[in-house]
Amino acid sequence: MDRVATNGHAYYAVTPDVEDACRELLTRIGREVDIAFDFLSYPLLQSQEELWSRSDLACVFMTCGYPIAMRHLAVTPIAGPIPSAPWARRQALYRSDLIVKADSRFRTLSETFGGRLGWTTNHSHSAFNALRYHLLQYRTADRPMLYSQFVTDLGSVRKLFDAVCDGTIDVGSLDAYWYLLLQRHQPDLAARVRVIESTATAPMPALAASPAVPPEIVDRLAISFNSAQHQGWFRRLADAIVIVGFAASALDDFNIIRARDQEAIRAGYPLPS
Repeated sequence: MDRVATNGHAYYAVTPDVEDACRELLTRIGREVDIAFDFLSYPLLQSQEELWSRSDLACVFMTCGYPIAMRHLAVTPIAGPIPSAPWARRQALYRSDLIVKADSRFRTLSETFGGRLGWTTNHSHSAFNALRYHLLQYRTADRPMLYSQFVTDLGSVRKLFDAVCDGTIDVGSLDAYWYLLLQRHQPDLAARVRVIESTATAPMPALAASPAVPPEIVDRLAISFNSAQHQGWFRRLADAIVIVGFAASALDDFNIIRARDQEAIRAGYPLPS
């Protein structure tokens, strides 16, 4: 049996049960093709560059397609989860939900203009690039800036969520798959915000391997992900992770994210504003 490493990234682990389900699912994925994983704990906010300096990473959840699209990290995509949500259309897609505090006066996104906007980091698709691209449609020559105050570098999706809940910002762009997990596992917490608009969909962040991992290992894992939904053990774990299966994933799938970045730059809109 081949042994390779994977990481337990905390980004989508909204509860310990979700993290446990992800770990069990990956264990079973590997077992189907005679691959054993050594799980690495990798907390939020640690450097992705440091993680990807390892040569033995065979199955890591990237959690964001932006570094893949911009070729910031050398990776080999293996498979993309298919969220169990109508907006995913049974494809490996995700989007961003623009959220406000549940009891706020805002009913539409345009009502938040002139207020306080926040995002996590400038290398996030869901919180930054998707938001910036979405706001392009609202800019005019007379109104090139939509917001009067900004809170940047919030760092994590949970901190952005909390910043909306505590009123630090009026609106933020939230990974809709993360929010889907929160609605399933912590509905009372999820109900503290409202979605007032959503961005265009983009390729779901992929489970990916280091380029140093032999292609034969990557191919075996891809086959196992593709067939997972037909296995008897899949349904229980998929329900916990709120997915319906996996789809093949390739570097070129993420070019649309890069194209949206470039469109914003050409429009003279380097930051959401």
